[in-house]
Amino acid sequence: MSTLLAELDHERVADAVATAEERTAGEIVPVVIPQSGSYDVAVWRGASALALLAMAVVLLVVRFYTGWGLGWLFTAWGPVLVVSAAGTVGALLGAYLPPVQRTLVGDDQLDRTVHQRAMQAFVEEEVFDTRDRTGILLFVSLHEHRIEVLGDTGINQAVDPDDWADVVARIRTGIRNKQLTNGLVDAIGMCGRLLERQGVDIQPDDEDELPNRLRTPDS
Repeated sequence: MSTLLAELDHERVADAVATAEERTAGEIVPVVIPQSGSYDVAVWRGASALALLAMAVVLLVVRFYTGWGLGWLFTAWGPVLVVSAAGTVGALLGAYLPPVQRTLVGDDQLDRTVHQRAMQAFVEEEVFDTRDRTGILLFVSLHEHRIEVLGDTGINQAVDPDDWADVVARIRTGIRNKQLTNGLVDAIGMCGRLLERQGVDIQPDDEDELPNRLRTPDS
């Protein structure tokens, strides 16, 4: 995540926004953040899952093992030590290993968390503050592997939510190829073309109402 953020070319993204906005009344606001929320639930779920698994293994060993090499496991402290160690490992995996954390948290909670954070960004970046309500938020949350496109009322009247699928796909492809800048530039260009096709036309007295810059935690 840190590498993707560090390698972002802010100037290229800003130029792409300016170019797209030359042809339509849309005001495109790209936002990229490392993470939308904290997920303590993954810690206790990871701890519980590995602790239960370890307990099951211990019970099977105690029931069926007839050798002499695991005598310590038949003591009072043996099973407690194994289960405690497994729970600790599970908690650490849930806290610090992103793929495991995402699995433990679940898609529904990830979707809700990112959507709430995107709505917060919509307000913080004043995407609503345009004359004809034509602001568009392109929101990327790297840790959760989630991308959202939120249009203001003037955009939503012209563009169906499903129409943003290709825009999202361009950003996702850029991330997979470790070329997030290219993904954003392609998506912004496609966003401009989509708005043109849907009749979100630039007006004679149109002004650049929102900054073209890319928003990240450091900018």
